[in-house]
Amino acid sequence: MAAQRPQREVSAWRPRVSGVVEVFHARFTEYAYPMHVHDAWTLLIVDDGAVRYDLDRHEHGTPHDTVSLLPPHVPHNGAPATADGFRKRVVYLDASHLPDDLIGAAVDGPDLRDPLLRLRVGQLHTALAHPGEELEAGSRLALIGERLRAHLADRPAGEPLADPALARRLRELLDEHVVEGLTLDAAAALLHAHPAHLVRAFSRAYGIAPHQYLMSRRVGRARRLLLDGRAPGEVAALTGFYDQAHLTRHFGKLVGVPPGRYRAGVRTEPPRDGT
Repeated sequence: MAAQRPQREVSAWRPRVSGVVEVFHARFTEYAYPMHVHDAWTLLIVDDGAVRYDLDRHEHGTPHDTVSLLPPHVPHNGAPATADGFRKRVVYLDASHLPDDLIGAAVDGPDLRDPLLRLRVGQLHTALAHPGEELEAGSRLALIGERLRAHLADRPAGEPLADPALARRLRELLDEHVVEGLTLDAAAALLHAHPAHLVRAFSRAYGIAPHQYLMSRRVGRARRLLLDGRAPGEVAALTGFYDQAHLTRHFGKLVGVPPGRYRAGVRTEPPRDGT
């Protein structure tokens, strides 16, 4: 039986999210990285298999339930730790999320067993994979950064703090920018608040994250335009969605049917049987 050919599959891009240098997804079966360094923080999760690596002359591993954070400027390598290789997702972050004074703590403990952090990093990758989800990606990254800093500083992660006035101001700001949208960094600058505190205050006050609120407002506008007889592609452009597929994904999630089917069911008057 012929041996399977080694697999080397990669996908890389730079999203429009502040502080993210690169997103890198890869599937390797036999490839081993030589010793090298990055000038950015490496936030890594492994979805299949495992990676064995050396960092600062100490051996580490990345089973699927951990989050690995490799600091900038510190040499490391990497190789499959299982016969089938590994599949990984990586976000490279600049110092705006993690300052250089945390490098020492990251060298001492790069592999973090934190189920909530692991979940949030996976959610971040999902958001980064879809253009138009920059507010969600920024919000998730703000909370991830906060949790990483808590790990490295060896202190509990922050609890949501009530700040209804700040939450109301953010809601008003989102209402003013439903179509054109707003990044989390821009909102934080306008409201003079830390991005993570902004997300937490809003979520505590309204029971919904800022990006969910914005998408709900956009879907509401889309419904009204579809009732007016506008085509889904036109509606997507008029309501701030990246494209029709972006509209369809959120519309189906919130309404239960895609916009085309919703439009097909539009009536000029209520049905006589009351259904």
